Amino acid sequence: MTEAARRYPPYDRHVFICMNERPADNPRGDCVRKGAPQVLERFKVLVETLKLKPAIRAQKCGCLDTCESGVSVVVYPEAVWYRNVTVADVDEIVDSHLVRGVPVERLKLHKAQAG
Repeated sequence: MTEAARRYPPYDRHVFICMNERPADNPRGDCVRKGAPQVLERFKVLVETLKLKPAIRAQKCGCLDTCESGVSVVVYPEAVWYRNVTVADVDEIVDSHLVRGVPVERLKLHKAQAG
């Protein structure tokens, strides 16, 4: 095994996009019906186009249990949770958070509390 293969964590940032599906009549809805496949695809295209690999990985994940808040995305290691993410928001998240290290406050699920 090479030294690079032993590196942990293997990514500087790891982006998870919820791909949960619930029955159509579920009052919480689900991320797939709210556009998660398109959000995931846009993240993947930008990560590839901007040559952010292998430092950044965007991938689908199972339920993040926040589907009532629209498409949910979480970025680690900072554990920043985003809500109501649309394809139109992905460029901003990539540029601001993934490239420059500044989370997009308007999309955060849990806003920082004033001390």
